[in-house]
Amino acid sequence: MTGFKNGIIEGVIVKDIKKHVDERGWLVECFRHDEVPSEIRPAMAYVSITLPGVARGPHEHIEQTDYFCFLGPSNFKVVLWDNRRDSPTVNVRQVIFAGEDSPKTVIVPPGVVHGYKNIGNIDGQVLNFPNRLYAGPGRTQKVDEIRHEASASSPFEMDE
Repeated sequence: MTGFKNGIIEGVIVKDIKKHVDERGWLVECFRHDEVPSEIRPAMAYVSITLPGVARGPHEHIEQTDYFCFLGPSNFKVVLWDNRRDSPTVNVRQVIFAGEDSPKTVIVPPGVVHGYKNIGNIDGQVLNFPNRLYAGPGRTQKVDEIRHEASASSPFEMDE
């Protein structure tokens, strides 16, 4: 790990998700308008499936906040790196285990590099409710994303 120390990153919000279970199955609240600051409230929603052993990221956003929900199926290793020069937690790396065994929301502010890996044996589902539209209104703007996963010299390693 180059230049990063383990710790908690300022501005990242991690919340356990409570499953309400009954004879029909279960229900969770992913988002509540009264629990999220207005500047990070979702602008869109999407669901992705990640295959076992596969990682998405690491990447970061300039303006976008990601609002991930890891509910299952499967479990994920989520890795965050504070790459914000003006942050009190710059150069801090945070690792979170989330998913079926430990449902969580993970809210990632702009400038925090992030990635996640399906560490289970089945396809894993992740929901995201970012506060910006992908490629802007009508998909007419540049995508707000800096990708690090293709760089051989990247200091952001998922498996350290």
